[in-house]
Amino acid sequence: MVRPRRGPRLPSGVRRALTFWRRSTQARVVVSTLVLSAIVISAVGWYLLRETRDGLLDSRVDTVLAEAANETTEAEGRLETESGRETDAQAQLRTLADSIITRAETRGYSVAVAGPVDDDRPIAERTATYSAGLDLAASVPAELQDRLATIGAAPAWTYTSVVTTADGTVQRTPAIVVGSQVRLPADNRIYVIYLIYPLVEEQETLDLVGRALLTAAVLLLVLVAGITWLVTRQVVAPVRLARQVAERLAAGRLQERLRVKGEDDVARLAISFNQMASNLQRQIRQLEELSRVQRRFVSDVSHELRTPLTTVRMAGDVLHDARGTFDPGTARAAELLQTELDRFEVLLADLLEISRFDAGAAVLDLEDVNLGDVVRRVVDSTRALAEQRGVSIAVEDAGRPCLAEADARRVERIVRNLVTNAIDHAAVGGREPGIVVRLAVDDDASAVAVRDYGVGLEPGESAMVFNRFWRADPARARTSGGTGLGLSIALEDTHLHGGWLQAWGRPGSGAQFRLTLPRRAGFALRRSPLPLQPEDAVDPAAETVRR
Repeated sequence: MVRPRRGPRLPSGVRRALTFWRRSTQARVVVSTLVLSAIVISAVGWYLLRETRDGLLDSRVDTVLAEAANETTEAEGRLETESGRETDAQAQLRTLADSIITRAETRGYSVAVAGPVDDDRPIAERTATYSAGLDLAASVPAELQDRLATIGAAPAWTYTSVVTTADGTVQRTPAIVVGSQVRLPADNRIYVIYLIYPLVEEQETLDLVGRALLTAAVLLLVLVAGITWLVTRQVVAPVRLARQVAERLAAGRLQERLRVKGEDDVARLAISFNQMASNLQRQIRQLEELSRVQRRFVSDVSHELRTPLTTVRMAGDVLHDARGTFDPGTARAAELLQTELDRFEVLLADLLEISRFDAGAAVLDLEDVNLGDVVRRVVDSTRALAEQRGVSIAVEDAGRPCLAEADARRVERIVRNLVTNAIDHAAVGGREPGIVVRLAVDDDASAVAVRDYGVGLEPGESAMVFNRFWRADPARARTSGGTGLGLSIALEDTHLHGGWLQAWGRPGSGAQFRLTLPRRAGFALRRSPLPLQPEDAVDPAAETVRR
């Protein structure tokens, strides 16, 4: 059998964290509250930052545009006064730029005068004068240059990044650049004045607001976490205490009760819980007393019946041995008496065994058992009964020993009950073989599955089939002469080994009983080497589709 591949094993710290997360309601509530609070605070903080930024930028844009308009107006006035006096365009351009740059240095912005606009060369190669350290080509966006490249274009502005070079270090600062056209009298051509206003103060204000919001958000999350932890603790602590008391009650400590404090809903819950625990304790004690009386009755009756049964058995043996001298009616009565005495002895033995299970007196005599040998012994001993019924039995071996640390006598009794039960319910004259016994083994468990192709089980009967004296069809005759306790005893024997005994069945498709035992006593089973539903079972949905 191919074992399923296991995924990568998580580190122990991660496993402990996941376990804590699954089991702690308080942790889940605190984390969920923190996550939701973080989302809300982030949304509010983003909205506040956006509104603050828009307000600062709108105010700065209005100031910059007004100042740039005044600067352009003053430049145009100076050029008009110099009209006709200067014929050197380069000198006149430099004089204009120097006067603007001088004022700009005292006010904290940068200036560039470039042109003429009808020159197709890049701005850095055209006649240009600008503030020291300014990278004009990188600081003035190409879109703005193209917009002001047309003679008569209106003043325009845009956001940009001022690129300056100082001591070999390149710095980028967010800024607003405003461009306006002026006509130079010396050559009567159009030039562009670029005024670049850095947004350093606005950026510092936004950074300050952002740090304040972040600090406030962290403090608020810490406060929310603390408040949520305290509030949930007030609710979870009583629930946790109730869980602990409930676990102790489930462990048999029926005297445990919750401590009642106050008169609130939690206190009323504690009162109701204590009342429920008291009622359960009273009911459990009544049931225990009734169960003890029943077990004592079954045990006493079983033991008391042994002596008269022995006497009746001796008389029955005498009558059975002398039946040849009787008339046919009397001889038949002697045979029936012998048969019913045999069945009564088996029933009495089963009742005594059940009483030992009920009293907790059943113990295991452990040894290494090969389930294959047990199955073959049981099949050989029941083959005559199967042939009488007209049913054949086949054994599918696992290919290697199916070893388990178990009580050989009890395991053989389990397998015998399963095989005889299959003989009772197998289909007569149907497919061959009528019963299939499969064996399988893996590293942890050994399994035996007994498959028959008889009437099967109705939905829900797979759990009821192990009840004492339960029969799917009360009118059906028992071929093996069973008492109705075989599967119940088999289930108790299986539980005593720490194993599984499970049933599967479907009307018209037969049934399968699977016994799974751990290879080592005390090992907790996780899976079985054999599937509970046989591979040859017909799927009703698929059968309907085929029809």
